[in-house]
Amino acid sequence: MSVLTIVLFIVGLALLVAGAELLVRGASRLAAAGGISPLVIGLTVVAFGTSSPEMAVSISAGLNNQADIALGNVVGSNIFNILFILGISAIIIPLSVATQLVRLDVPIMIGVSLLLLFLTLDGAISRFDGVFLFALAIAYTAFQVWQGRRDQATAQAEVETMEKARGAGQFLIQITVVLLGLVLLVQGSRWMVDGAVEFARFFGLSELVIGLTIIAAGTSLPEVAASIIAALRGERDIAVGNVIGSNIFNILGILGLTSIVAPNGIAVASSALTFDIPVMIAVAVACLPIFISGLMIARWEGVVFLGYYVAYTAYLLLDATGHDALPAFSVIMLYFVLPITAVTLTVVAVRSIKQGRLIASSG
Repeated sequence: MSVLTIVLFIVGLALLVAGAELLVRGASRLAAAGGISPLVIGLTVVAFGTSSPEMAVSISAGLNNQADIALGNVVGSNIFNILFILGISAIIIPLSVATQLVRLDVPIMIGVSLLLLFLTLDGAISRFDGVFLFALAIAYTAFQVWQGRRDQATAQAEVETMEKARGAGQFLIQITVVLLGLVLLVQGSRWMVDGAVEFARFFGLSELVIGLTIIAAGTSLPEVAASIIAALRGERDIAVGNVIGSNIFNILGILGLTSIVAPNGIAVASSALTFDIPVMIAVAVACLPIFISGLMIARWEGVVFLGYYVAYTAYLLLDATGHDALPAFSVIMLYFVLPITAVTLTVVAVRSIKQGRLIASSG
């Protein structure tokens, strides 16, 4: 592996982050000018913008017949987004969760995750599957925009703030910022995918593992920055909505479009079908009891999320390298850690639901 490969990989990652930052900044200002609430902005504009690196990488990998990277990038990013990003953000500052997320968007995220599992049972995501997924992405986006604009009162502050910046010159500036961000994303994705393939060959790891770890974490850095900064600024709707919206868009939009443009669709490795996609579904389902518990992601829940991401990554590396510690590690996770966590989350969710009913009845 040459020094040039490492340099291009790092530069590619930097271009991805810079491009996503420009894209999100320009798109967020344009969306706010249209009178859309912070939650909807987080679920759509910010989520889709920060998912642009995943899209650029997956499409580039799909066009080059690197299906494992294309799929692993999306599945790994969805796992990373919830376990790592929400975990880190909640540890820094507990995150409040909007009721809409619990009632609508998290169930949608779980639903599209299950849909992905169903579509991959035949070992591939075909172009027909891709058209179906991408159509759902368009429908979801349209619904969010319609719902957000219906509640003009919530977004009134953003509208008034942006009203002065709606001149033709300012509009052209934001369009230019968005286009520049896209150019940086495309070039960065090319260098990053090339470098990742070289890493995989050098360390003897499969492209699926590289996609699930290095690329997934790398392309999710914009989501990390956006959610942490939003949480620190008190924009918690954007912090959480960004993650949930990104996960929905990753499956519907990115895998949908990638399987359309890929010459032969996206082949699905058996390990992804039997392990990684089920883990992604389990992580999505785990959001419900945590989000329900007082409509808040507490610091201890953030620690649990972050711990599970470390454990998941450790399992991938142990499995890829055939390490002797893998059997013992698997037993501990399967028969001790997972059951204890499941029981704890169930108890927390039940208590929260009961408390909510008591408050409602007393009111």
